[in-house]
Amino acid sequence: MLNIGCHLSVSDGYEAMGKESLRIGANTFQFFSRNPRGGKAKKIMADDAASLEKLMDENSFAPLLVHASYTMNLCSADERVREFANGALKEDIQKMTQLPCMLYNFHPGSHVGQGVAKGIELISQALNDAIVPEQKTIILLETMAGKGSEVGSKFSELKEIINNIDLNDKMGVCLDTCHVFDAGYDIINDLDGVLTEFDNIIGLERLHAVHLNDSMNTLGSHKDRHQKIGMGNIGFEAIKRIINHPVLKKLPFFLETPNDNDGYAEEIRILRQAYEE
Repeated sequence: MLNIGCHLSVSDGYEAMGKESLRIGANTFQFFSRNPRGGKAKKIMADDAASLEKLMDENSFAPLLVHASYTMNLCSADERVREFANGALKEDIQKMTQLPCMLYNFHPGSHVGQGVAKGIELISQALNDAIVPEQKTIILLETMAGKGSEVGSKFSELKEIINNIDLNDKMGVCLDTCHVFDAGYDIINDLDGVLTEFDNIIGLERLHAVHLNDSMNTLGSHKDRHQKIGMGNIGFEAIKRIINHPVLKKLPFFLETPNDNDGYAEEIRILRQAYEE
């Protein structure tokens, strides 16, 4: 079975996201841990979380993905921004203990002129300060497009962060198809080569999820603008090869395309038709 879902709003609660996933033909979903442009986090009600867990068990859901706020920049040049980010990371990891979620994804951050090496150092320090031995949540570094001063557009940068983490059994990667394409990895013509490179540098055992997005931009553009499936420069045939690749096909896929929920339902329907059991 294709394990696929999309990004959903948490505004109506957690069980509501599970029900909406079923309505649109999904068996997983992604949501923000807190306001994506600010710091406010929705309070978790225990009965709501329990209802979601029951729904997931009854409907064979794949692991869910929690996405950190876009404002969480662990390697900002501004100390106040870093302090907020470090606090948000710790709070989010603790929050995951209240939910049936095992995956937490975040953008590594932008070094804002400090240099990649300093960015990696600050990200690593924040993760080492936040990760605890008893946590069950796997923290995923997202592959980035390389826009501005983003850290994480090269597999080697993600590997260096992981190597710096004391409890790195809690670390993994979420591969974003738009981002890696915009970063210069040719997933259209050389998907096998890209995955081999990922395996050689990071290790495929670290790959836990895929953000499935087409791209408005060309290979190596370093711009990061998502497009609907089949309507961008990656194209449907390449997307079809991605969801059917032996290395990837059992992973959970999460759509972040510019759609409303009915649009996601149509993409999920088409992708399920293209999936080879």
